[in-house]
Amino acid sequence: MAAATKPSGWLDIHAHYFVPRPESADVELVTALRDIHFMVTKAPRFEPAEAIAYCDRAGIAMQMLSNLPPTTEALRASNDFGASVVKDNPKRFGLLAALPTDEPEEAVQEIHRVKPLDRPQKPGYIAPDGFAVTTKRNGVQLGDERLRPIWEELNRRSEVVFVHPNAYARGEDGRPAALIDVAFDTARTITSMLYNRVFLGFPQIKWVFAHCGGAFPALSGRVLLLGTEAWVPNAKGVTREELNEQMSRLYLDTAATAATGMEPAVKMTGIEHIVYGEDCGVPCSTEATMEENRAVVKLISNSLTGDEDAVGMNGFELFPAARMRAMS
Repeated sequence: MAAATKPSGWLDIHAHYFVPRPESADVELVTALRDIHFMVTKAPRFEPAEAIAYCDRAGIAMQMLSNLPPTTEALRASNDFGASVVKDNPKRFGLLAALPTDEPEEAVQEIHRVKPLDRPQKPGYIAPDGFAVTTKRNGVQLGDERLRPIWEELNRRSEVVFVHPNAYARGEDGRPAALIDVAFDTARTITSMLYNRVFLGFPQIKWVFAHCGGAFPALSGRVLLLGTEAWVPNAKGVTREELNEQMSRLYLDTAATAATGMEPAVKMTGIEHIVYGEDCGVPCSTEATMEENRAVVKLISNSLTGDEDAVGMNGFELFPAARMRAMS
């Protein structure tokens, strides 16, 4: 039998998971979700078999799992659980290990802990395929100068960094942040990182922003037009050309935004930098909404490339080790 030349389905870069918990904790979680305006009646749980079954129905070969708990202790436990899921299902899952970006020293330690480069690993060890961070963690934004040691280490390793908006923020106007607030959270974060030269300063990092980059691609022309005018604070002297260069380097996923977000994203960064994401595993997504979004991704992908699967396969270019596992 000839060896496969490509994975049998798409890569979904945006899939969530939860660490197992006792059923007694579900009531507390539902209460917490409703307090931030998620009108759920059932606590979300992660079952690998159920995720794989959905992926089989949707033509997805592999999901990149991420989870960003608010405390460092919970984050480490979550990374360990995620690694165990990948170890048990290496052809179907990858891990984007979470980093506590509000504690830079702890974050660098976590990079070394989950993906050490200087010591042999136990049999069956599968390294994280990349890392995940949130736009603002306990009040600390990604553009903060204190985070430079984190970016230096990830840049040295040429890592992929997936950026997700703050999922623990309270939504405005009595609605969950996942509806529209996340789009502006992401736009503010990208803007801060542009003006602080984060993307220019750490060019070996491949940055992937969720939800088609939120509101930012639609505003990118405005930033280019006005962003270097004298009335705009610009302490690091970023030029218009440098703004454009930084924008074009970004990767953006399609989660829950393809219908109106994908075309501005393509205009800003190019179709090759659009990767498939579905926001699987959280209360704001259902199979029906994920499939509706996926159909739009296929339509736009086909109209721009002549291949409805092009965007769905783009993610594998970021993760060569995952691509090999998916074909094994």
